Amino acid sequence: MKNNERIILDIDKLDVSFKDIENIDFSDKEKEVVERAKSYKYDSQYYLKKEDEMTSFGCITYSHGLIDALKIIHKLI
Repeated sequence: MKNNERIILDIDKLDVSFKDIENIDFSDKEKEVVERAKSYKYDSQYYLKKEDEMTSFGCITYSHGLIDALKIIHKLI
């Protein structure tokens, strides 16, 4: 699998994670974390278009980590 294919797959997986958490009643701080995760997703897509795969992968990985932390707090994983 090529790097860009892996990043696209990770972006798709992140979209699933966003759907997994959409019905949670988050605190204001948790909502900030969700917004930050979304920003990192958009950054990942931006850098992927610029063919900067290393930065793109770092952004999507960080976004996954933020959402996973929320999923752990809310006992989804």
